[in-house]
Amino acid sequence: MSGLFDKKIFDDLRASREKWEQELKKAFDARPERLERFATVSDQEIERIYTPEQVRELDFQRDIGFPGQFPFTRGCQPSMYRGRLWTMRMFAGLGTAKDTNERFHHLVKAGQTGLSTAFDMPTLMGYDSDSPKARGECGKCGVAIDTLVDMEDLFEGLPIDRITTSMTINPPASVIWAMYIAVAENRGIDRRIIGGTIQNDMLKEFIAQKTFMCPPEPSVRVITDTVEFGTREVPRWNTISISGYHIREAGSTAVQELAFTLADGIAYTQAAVDRGLDVDDFAPRFSFFFNSHLDFFEEIAKFRAARRMWAKIMKERFSAKNPRSWWLRFHTQTAGCSLTAQQPYNNVVRTALEALAAVLGGTQSLHTNSLDEVLAIPTEEAATIALRTQQIIAEESGVGNTIDPLGGSFFVEALTNRMEEEAFEIIHKIDDMGGMLAAIERHYPQQEIADAAYHYQRQIDEGKRTVVGVNKYVTEEEIPVEVLEIDEELEKIQIEKTNRIKNERDQVRVRECLEQVGGACSGGGNVMEPVIAAVKAHATLQEVCDVYRRVFGEYRDPGIY
Repeated sequence: MSGLFDKKIFDDLRASREKWEQELKKAFDARPERLERFATVSDQEIERIYTPEQVRELDFQRDIGFPGQFPFTRGCQPSMYRGRLWTMRMFAGLGTAKDTNERFHHLVKAGQTGLSTAFDMPTLMGYDSDSPKARGECGKCGVAIDTLVDMEDLFEGLPIDRITTSMTINPPASVIWAMYIAVAENRGIDRRIIGGTIQNDMLKEFIAQKTFMCPPEPSVRVITDTVEFGTREVPRWNTISISGYHIREAGSTAVQELAFTLADGIAYTQAAVDRGLDVDDFAPRFSFFFNSHLDFFEEIAKFRAARRMWAKIMKERFSAKNPRSWWLRFHTQTAGCSLTAQQPYNNVVRTALEALAAVLGGTQSLHTNSLDEVLAIPTEEAATIALRTQQIIAEESGVGNTIDPLGGSFFVEALTNRMEEEAFEIIHKIDDMGGMLAAIERHYPQQEIADAAYHYQRQIDEGKRTVVGVNKYVTEEEIPVEVLEIDEELEKIQIEKTNRIKNERDQVRVRECLEQVGGACSGGGNVMEPVIAAVKAHATLQEVCDVYRRVFGEYRDPGIY
């Protein structure tokens, strides 16, 4: 018989279950179940108990296996955290580049092992701080980056040849990455040895986060340029971080996050293959970015299912031969949408549980949200507590002492199987539509997420789902929390700096470089070398992005509710 268990075990289980259910009925007659329905955060119904019956078809070698071996359910690396802990990569960005540089140094001193950069809204949208569209937003939700000088200030004194850097940027990702490469080369560091990640995932922007610049098709074309360039010139760089995080923050279920993220990965892989790239040349540098929400076991199952699904997709759909192409390496961030402004110190507990789920799910790097992030950019104290949360899990909890400690759990394995099955159903539906670009144009993922978000909020409003301190255990007392405020003078200082750089640069050289960027865009050439030349000549972020907008057009969201 296939599976882990033989027929006699199930015969014995039936008899034992019948006896247990009789005892259970007596218990519930005396004291009924405390909820009418038990379900995950994503509203997946949970059974009273899990036994071998729920995993009767499970095959150890096929479905679970060993870490570092196909299908990687238990982890990509053979040794996991017994060999090396996950990278502790705290997200940081505030005010000017020099302000954020100070925060970077503080976090590295506190024990952070990787850098992660948050950009302000104008930068995310491809506008300089002196743009009328940027008024009032400079440095407010991240760092303002207009020119190469800002990027140099951002990483001043930091060993970018020895520490990896993640940059959460999408429409202007190619420009920001070009600036980072230029910083390295201006320091005499070979681009081939720098390591890090640009998010560079525009499909999830159209689906969920909604920072836009150009339409979907040319956006994917520029992303493919970065993949091609990185494969050839910057081999240690992850040129896409395929992100489910923002899909979940927009209100998706865990299964939707899993399915839409992997469907985006399929679309990027196909685009690179269509460009003529060998899948085994670029796929090992793809990385992923997931949300870790509040339902502890659902999140663990999601991470395990994601690895197994991606391994199958790469091996069976794209015929990848290199085992590293089958790896799903991922960064995790705890769920910002789970944080509450009410009783904000409860957020420390929420974040700790979410971080623990990410670790038990086998993440490669982790950002833990600060207790005050729902209110403002985190203070140094709050960010340090969030980092210490990771360090306590790593050094004191013992959860990293054995690999995949929940592997073989009837509940976790059954939930992993169910998430894989349901996520593949969504992926097949997207395939039938013609792929993710076509699905986005039909507003399929957008509508599914909107419906899921509405359903979840209705459950909270009706008291069917508890949020501690919001709709249950509410107190009238306001708990004071120190909030970091950005000086309004910062915008003036940043604009003056940008204008000074514009006035002092070689204008003829800048014009020539921007024309070369435009030529690459319209002529089908790879944009990266011209963009690197442009930012080295001190062309601004917006000036390069304006070339993209002029050649490729601008995208307007249709607004799906």
